[in-house]
Amino acid sequence: MVTILVVEDDKPILKMLRDLLEGANIHVLTATEITEAQTLIAQSTPDMILLDWMLPDMSGTEWVKRLKRDELYAGIPIIMLTARGEEEDKVKALDIGVDDYVTKPFSPRELVARIKAVMRRRVNFSTTGRIGSAGIELILDEHRVQIGGKDVNLSPMEYRLLEFFITHPEKVYSRSQLLDNVWGRSVFIEERTVDVHIRRLRKTLADHDRDNVIQTVRGFGYRFSEKT
Repeated sequence: MVTILVVEDDKPILKMLRDLLEGANIHVLTATEITEAQTLIAQSTPDMILLDWMLPDMSGTEWVKRLKRDELYAGIPIIMLTARGEEEDKVKALDIGVDDYVTKPFSPRELVARIKAVMRRRVNFSTTGRIGSAGIELILDEHRVQIGGKDVNLSPMEYRLLEFFITHPEKVYSRSQLLDNVWGRSVFIEERTVDVHIRRLRKTLADHDRDNVIQTVRGFGYRFSEKT
């Protein structure tokens, strides 16, 4: 059975989420603050975390950053569940490694569908081992990137984008296709977000003379190719 940790300080919402998830045959752990949540995951690592942004002892985004720096917990999928609906907030959360972003009020059916979608994506990308192309190597189970044996520092979203490109070489993807495949179909952000992350990724790869592997195909989108 899937176990989800729900971190939410609004007790009526917390009870509603527990009832909803248990009704979907999901084992639920609950916490009303980060300190309590940290104790729970130390006892048993959940399959997913549903996380509020505003919490009494620490913001949800700050905890996400800490989790992503800890190799024990970096791979736990996280859905941010918050009343903050501005695009800037969504982009910030996704940039630090959140898998999906749901704004309150939300549809219970939609939330369950999004949970299932994130779990499916995680299964698809849970392969262990190493993959590589053009001298770029991804150590999948450690979420690390190396070029020439040296670690390359990428944000979680840049890592996902590079992983997708490397596993789908020589194919051209539009911005909307990249949003669907890397960010997820249930995340509603503007297509220009793709361009921003492509620029950041290219800038990092340029430090290792690898920026030319991500190519712009005018009028269509982007592709990853070893051919220049």
